[in-house]
Amino acid sequence: MKFDHTRIAARCPRRLGALILLTGSLSTLADQGGDIRERMDSSIDTISVTATRIERATKEVPSAINVIDGDRIESAQMMNIKDAIQGTPGVLIDSKNGGYDVRLIIRGAGQKANYGVREIMVLRDGVPMTDPDSFSRFDYFDTQDVERIEITKGPGSLYGAGSAGGTLQIISKSVFDTDDNRLKFGLGNQGAQNFNLRAAGDIDDANAIAVTASHRALANEWRRWNEFDTNQLGFKHGLMLGDGTTLESELSYSEADLQLPGSMSEAQFKRFQESGKQKETQDVWKHSGRYSKIWFFNSRLEKEWGELSFRPRLYFNHWSHYHPVTGVINDNQGTNVFGTDLEFSYRHQLFGDSTLVAGVTARVEDTDAAKKYQYRDVTIVPFGPQAGRITATLSDAKGDLMEQQSATNSLFGLYLQESIKPSERWMLDLSLRYDRSHFDIDSNEITSYDYASGKYQPGVGRYRIDKRFDLLSPRLGASYALTPTLSLFGSIARSDQVPSESEIKGNPALDASTATNFEIGMKGRSGRWSFDSSLYYTRVVDEIVPTLVNGETLFRNAGRTSKKGLELIGDYRLTERLTLGGSYAFSDYLYDDFIDAGSDYSGNQMPYVPRHQYSLFVDYRHPAGLKARLQANSWGSYYLDAANSEKYGGYDFVTDLSLGYERGPHSLALNIQNLFDKHYATEVKKDTRGKTYYSAASPLAAMLTYNYAF
Repeated sequence: MKFDHTRIAARCPRRLGALILLTGSLSTLADQGGDIRERMDSSIDTISVTATRIERATKEVPSAINVIDGDRIESAQMMNIKDAIQGTPGVLIDSKNGGYDVRLIIRGAGQKANYGVREIMVLRDGVPMTDPDSFSRFDYFDTQDVERIEITKGPGSLYGAGSAGGTLQIISKSVFDTDDNRLKFGLGNQGAQNFNLRAAGDIDDANAIAVTASHRALANEWRRWNEFDTNQLGFKHGLMLGDGTTLESELSYSEADLQLPGSMSEAQFKRFQESGKQKETQDVWKHSGRYSKIWFFNSRLEKEWGELSFRPRLYFNHWSHYHPVTGVINDNQGTNVFGTDLEFSYRHQLFGDSTLVAGVTARVEDTDAAKKYQYRDVTIVPFGPQAGRITATLSDAKGDLMEQQSATNSLFGLYLQESIKPSERWMLDLSLRYDRSHFDIDSNEITSYDYASGKYQPGVGRYRIDKRFDLLSPRLGASYALTPTLSLFGSIARSDQVPSESEIKGNPALDASTATNFEIGMKGRSGRWSFDSSLYYTRVVDEIVPTLVNGETLFRNAGRTSKKGLELIGDYRLTERLTLGGSYAFSDYLYDDFIDAGSDYSGNQMPYVPRHQYSLFVDYRHPAGLKARLQANSWGSYYLDAANSEKYGGYDFVTDLSLGYERGPHSLALNIQNLFDKHYATEVKKDTRGKTYYSAASPLAAMLTYNYAF
C-alpha cells in the first residue's frame, strides 16, 4: 500500500507534515529512476521539533541533537527504548531487566538514579512524561507506537524544566496516518513475547481514529526474579476542521509488572561470566519490583490565524503501584498528575525572517495517603551481636505499616524564544525559561529501616517538608551554513536541576544544582553521507551526587564539577544499498570541589561514566525486500565510586544483528541481541565500605517476528 503523501501532510500536525512531505519527495525521486550517484549526492536532512519547538532541519539547530528515524525503529524489536537509541554518542543506556527499567544517562546526567530516569526531560508528543520532581518512568510508554525519537543533549531546552541533562522526545504515530496498520507477532528465547495491533481509519473527511494494543513479556530464565510483563491499550481520535485546525486526543491504559533482580558480589559475577546464568544474589532484598497501573490522557490543538499559531496541550495521568525496594514496600493506590502547556508562535520580521515562541506551562502531581510497609516474610539473625538483623526476604508480601504520606509537587513556568534568520546562512536563537518548583510533603513515619543495623526501628513520627526552587534556563545559540552541506554551530546555555522528592526526603538541605554549558560543533548533510560533531564544556555548581553508604544511596551537593567532552556520529553510503556508520564519545568528568563525610574527592573522576564510548554499524537494504543491520557497541572503563578506588573494564563490541525480509504486506524479522553471547555487567558500583555490586547484562537473546500490514 502506497502513501498519499500530499493528503497525509495536509492532515497531519505541522511537526509531522514537513517530515512526511520530505519522505514523499524522496520516495517519488527514487521511483522515477535517474542517475544513482546524483540521487545519492543530493542533500537531505531530518526535521526536528524538540530543541526549539519549531520545525527545523537538524543541520540548522544550534545544539547537539540526534534523531532516530522510523526505519531504524522498525528494524529494532523495541522491547524497550534502549533497542532504538543505544549507540548514540554521549547517551549511556542499558537495562537490568530488559523491560522498561532502562537506566538513561546523557552527558553524565542521570547516573545518580538507582531506578527510573532523573535529570532528563522525557516527552511524548510534547507532553511531559517527567514528573515535576524530574523523575521519569517508561511504564506507560508503548514502544510499538513510535514514529521517531529525538534527543537534545545538554541544558537550555525550552521543554527541559529543571532537567539539565537534556531532553528525549518520543513522537508517536499520528492518528491521521491511516496507512500504517499492522498485526505483529514476535516470539523469542528467554520467554520473550511481543504482540502488537494497530488499526486506524477515517470516520469521515474530518474525523480519524486509531486503536493500538500491545503485549510484551520476558521470562528471563537465565536469572531468578527477573520477569517482565506489560499490556497496553490506546485509543486516539483526530479532528481536522476546514480551516486546517487539528485536534488530536489520546486515552491509554497500561499494566506493567517488573521484577527487579538483585546484584552480585565479585565471586558471584565470576560464576555468571563462566555460565551465563545468575543463580544467586548478594542482596538481602530479593523480591524488589514495580507493579503499575496507569491511565493517561492528552489532548493537543493546533490552530493558525495568519502568522500566529496556537498550540495548547492538556494532559492527565493517574497511576498506582506496588513497589517493593530495599527495606520497604511502597503501596501507592493513586497519584494524579495534571498538566497544561499553552504555546504560541508568531512569524514576523526582525533583522530577517523571525519566529517568536512563547508560552506558559503548569504541572501538579498530587499523592494522597501513599503507604509504606515492612516486609512480612524475612529471615533474621537469631542471636548474638547481630541478633534481629534481616538477612533475606522470603516474599514481597507486606507486613506492618511503616509510614503514610501525602505529597503535592508542582511546577509552574513560562518560556520565550526568538529565532532570527538575518541571512540565508545565519540562524540565531535566544531563549529563556523560568519555573517555580514546590514540594509539599506531609508524612507520619511510624518505623524506618536502618541500613547500618539491618533492622526496623522507631520512626521520627510526623514531619513536613515545604521547599521551593526557582529554576532558570537561558540559552543563546547560532548556526552558520558554510556550504549547502556543511554548517557550524555554537551555544551557551544554563539550566537549574531540581532534586527529586525522594532525594529531598533523604536530605532536606539539598539545593538545586546549576549547569552552564559552552558548546561548538559542525554538522554535514548529503545524500551520500552525514555527520554531527560537538565539543562541549559544562560547569556544574552544587551537583547532586550519590554516595553509597552501607548499601544505602545518600545524596549530597558537590561544590563544583566540570564536564568536558567530544561527540562524533556519522554514516556513509558506499552504494545505494550499503551504508556504514559509527559514533564516538570522549567524556572527562571531574569533581573540582567535593568533600563528603571528611573525605576529599576533589580532582577525582565522576563514577560510572566511561571516558570512551563507541559504536559501529553496517546497514544493507535490497530492493527485493531483504534488509540487514549489524551494530557493535562498546563502553570503556569507568570508576566504581567517587574515591576512584577501583575501575570496571567496561565491554567491547557487544553486537546486535537484525535480518528482515518484506514481500507485499508480509514481513519477517530476526533480531539477535548480544550475538556472541558475551557475559558482562551493565553496572558496577562500590560503597564506602568497599563492597562491590555487579548487575549482569542479558546473554544472547533472539526474537523472530512476523508482521502483516493492512
